Amino acid sequence: MRLNNLGIVRTNIQRPDPDDVARLSQFGVATIHEAMGRVGLMRPYIRPAYTGAKLCGPAVTVLLQPGDNWMFHVAAEQVQDGDVIVAGCTTESEDGFFGELLASSLTARGCKGLVIDGGVRDVADLEKMDFPVFSRAINSKGTVKATLGSVNVPVVAANALVNPGDVVVADVDGVVVVPRELVGAVADASQKREDNEEAKRQKFRDGVLGLDLYGMREPLAAAGLEYVED
Repeated sequence: MRLNNLGIVRTNIQRPDPDDVARLSQFGVATIHEAMGRVGLMRPYIRPAYTGAKLCGPAVTVLLQPGDNWMFHVAAEQVQDGDVIVAGCTTESEDGFFGELLASSLTARGCKGLVIDGGVRDVADLEKMDFPVFSRAINSKGTVKATLGSVNVPVVAANALVNPGDVVVADVDGVVVVPRELVGAVADASQKREDNEEAKRQKFRDGVLGLDLYGMREPLAAAGLEYVED
């Protein structure tokens, strides 16, 4: 009888339609988050390791033990072209789990980046490689390879639940998780929101005030807002 989900590698995960992933990749994190009903964000302490990093792809999930990066090497075997790695930890840890050598290994497998609720290092090399990384910390502290975690089990990273095959999108505004079965619908909703915002954007360029575009004057007056000429 298994008492926890440690020491498990699930080798056959479902991934969403690649065309839906490609459509979703056209939108920013803020747009996707709003289109889903303002849900799905990781905590804002997850930041790009270098300027310009961004990613979008189905998640291969990794559950790490603090101070131990063994499971990244196990996960590399499970990566397919276009995937991203999403790594959580059994408890908070900011050790430098990931660096240039692991990025080289994952790049050879077609991996498109990493989101980790932990630390990374070799940032200058990661930028040169154009391997996008979003992390909790930048930390040179090394790790060992001694304790089992798991691959392709549900993980919690920065307060967000990520299941294998969910699509993770990350840019300068943060990281959002889209459930695998909703990727197409969220791409549709994001496009609708983007079209709506472009119409508003043009009106703002034309000088229309948000007070009038959003019909704010009446509710502001009802709330007691007064204009006073001194």
